[in-house]
Amino acid sequence: MQFRIEKGKRQKEQGKRQTLFTFYFLLFTLLSPGCRDKPVEEDSTQTVRKGDRRETKDEIRDTRDEIRETRSVEACISQADLNYSRGRYDQAVSDYTEAIEINPGDAAIYYKRGNAYRAGGDYDEAIADYTKSIEIKPRYAEACYYRAIACKAKGLNDQAISDFTKALEISPRLAEAYHNRGALYIAKELYDEAIVDLDKAIEICPQYAMAHRDRGDAHKAKGQYDQAVFDYTRAVALTPTCAEAYYNRAFIYYQKGRHDLAISDFTKAIEARPAYAEAYCNRGAARITRGAYDEAIADCSKAIEMNPDYAEAYCNRGAVYFAKGLYDEAISDCSKALEINPQYAKACYNRAVAHHKKGQYDRAISDLTRTLEIDPSDVRAYSRRAVAYAAKGEYDSVIADYTKALEINPGLAVAYINRGIAHYKKGQYDQARQDVHKAQALGYEVQPALLEALNTN
Repeated sequence: MQFRIEKGKRQKEQGKRQTLFTFYFLLFTLLSPGCRDKPVEEDSTQTVRKGDRRETKDEIRDTRDEIRETRSVEACISQADLNYSRGRYDQAVSDYTEAIEINPGDAAIYYKRGNAYRAGGDYDEAIADYTKSIEIKPRYAEACYYRAIACKAKGLNDQAISDFTKALEISPRLAEAYHNRGALYIAKELYDEAIVDLDKAIEICPQYAMAHRDRGDAHKAKGQYDQAVFDYTRAVALTPTCAEAYYNRAFIYYQKGRHDLAISDFTKAIEARPAYAEAYCNRGAARITRGAYDEAIADCSKAIEMNPDYAEAYCNRGAVYFAKGLYDEAISDCSKALEINPQYAKACYNRAVAHHKKGQYDRAISDLTRTLEIDPSDVRAYSRRAVAYAAKGEYDSVIADYTKALEINPGLAVAYINRGIAHYKKGQYDQARQDVHKAQALGYEVQPALLEALNTN
């Protein structure tokens, strides 16, 4: 900040400086060894009356305080800004604090110190400073916005949404506020509200890559995959290093069975962010579908190397080992996944299938029972446990499990067939025929040998 002394004040300042010179000259004379014990001669050029001297001292003090205060605020802020720009946030806070002590009514200084606190991770102090700046200047859009950012960092999402809204009331074209409020709506699963906000952010700033990415997330959550792919594609066109957009587009491709495109996008996500463990893990899963088992194992192992507590990576690698017929390795990896996450139903189910392949039916039944405790609606677990019971000849349990599976999914034709076979094994031929006929009604092609057996009983 530059200061200009008006012409009318310049003469006054010169007079003050002349008075200051005279005062210090007299003071020096009084303190000189040769004059210390001598009275001052009272001639016309050296007379200084006590009243005049006191008035002169007051003027000098006022002038010096005025200049010192103005320059100190400017110097403190300048030094604080420099420290902030260089990442020395603690020093910046100290300098801004000194400026506030001199001028406690300046909203901008509190705002700047709030930024320094926030950048240093001290969100409570940042919020306090932004609040003070808003008290001084109620329509301070930037302070409202960054107080919202600090609240968001603390997980205070409702307060953050409120502040983003205040910022937008003051500054309606603040695209970043629409974007961040939209992201918080996604976190609260308010996807329609999120899309409205992100639409507005993109309308204001069409090149806003992160707004496209987050709108893609909202569409993805709503199952609107084509719109999501459009937004992710736009995001990576604007920012080719947007790893999350590649990753989420890959996930959609995987869900749609377009595994080659999924592998390609997971690869691009890894190129953009080499330490992206989730991308390695899911590329491994996609490679399983292409039969690229060794590459899939390598990807899952890389993900585990990056994150040793990554349960999904162990589970996926276990699935690859299972596909290669390495059941012991599959069981080991699924067990590790369950150590990390005891509620991981998929890992429990996969371990059960591996036990079943090894003829360990009781262990398989135990794991499938645990799977159903975690997820009582898992039709596959009921059906797989029924198969294990059948291997042990426990047909009542087989019938009970297939009955439960059909309660969840009445259109599961294979469950009717297998329950019918269990009835047949128990000599319950009428029930067996009823189940087989229901399977046929659902379009299931029944083996002629089974039909012949039913017709002869």
